[in-house]
Amino acid sequence: MSETMIALVTGANKGIGYEIAAGLGSLGYRVGVGARDETRRETAVGKLRALGVDAFGVPLDVTDDRSVTDAAELVERLAGRLDALVNNAGISGETGPGWEQDPTALDLEVFRTVVDTNVMGVVRVTNAMLPLLRRSASPRIVNVSSSVGSLARQADPDTEIGPIMAAYAPSKSFLNALTVQYARQFTGTNILINAACPGLVATDFTGFYGSRTPQQGAATAIRLATLPDGGPSGSFFEDDGVVPW
Repeated sequence: MSETMIALVTGANKGIGYEIAAGLGSLGYRVGVGARDETRRETAVGKLRALGVDAFGVPLDVTDDRSVTDAAELVERLAGRLDALVNNAGISGETGPGWEQDPTALDLEVFRTVVDTNVMGVVRVTNAMLPLLRRSASPRIVNVSSSVGSLARQADPDTEIGPIMAAYAPSKSFLNALTVQYARQFTGTNILINAACPGLVATDFTGFYGSRTPQQGAATAIRLATLPDGGPSGSFFEDDGVVPW
C-alpha cells in the first residue's frame, strides 16, 4: 500500500472545500474531491491536477445513504484507507431578506433539510469512512463549523454575530456538540476530531460577502487535518485559537 497520505473533502468542488483540497494536495496528500454535481466535481479535479495535486473525484451526496456507501467503497478501491476526512459540505437553507431565518416563522422542511445536510450528513459520511480511517496510523477528522454555532457568542449582546439564522446557526451548534461526542468515543484511540471555523469568507455561499478569501478560510481545517499525534481533540478552532462553545 502506498504511504502517500489520503484525504477526502466533502463539498470540495468550489469555495472553501476546494481550497482545503488544494491545500492538502500541496502538502502531498492524494485528495478525494467529494461532490454531488458531476460536471463541477470533474472540473475541480482537473483544476487540482493542473496544480500538481493527485486528485480523484468521489460522487457524494451526504444526504443519501447509498451515495455515501458507494463513496466509501470507491475510496477503498482507489486508496485502501483514509488518513484525513474533512466534512465540509453544508447549506444555509432558505433565508429571507438580509439572510434572516425567523424562528417564529421557520419552515420546518427548511429546518429538516439543513439538519439533514449539516448534521446527519456528517454522521453518515464519518461512520461510513471510519473503517478506512481506522487503517491509518494517524487518522484525522475535521468538521467545518461556523462561529454562528457558538452559543457563547450568540448569547453575548456585545458580540456582533450577524443576522438571526434559526436553521443554519443551530445546525452548527448541533455539529459542534456532535464533534464532542465523537471525541469522547475516540478517547484512547489515535483518531483526532475537531471543529473548524473558517470565518466570514467571500464565496457563493455568502453571496461573495466577507472579508476573507477561500484560502484563508481553509487554513484552520488544513491545520486540524494534519495535526501531529497527541494534538487536541474535541475542540473548536479558528485562526486565532479556540472558539467558545
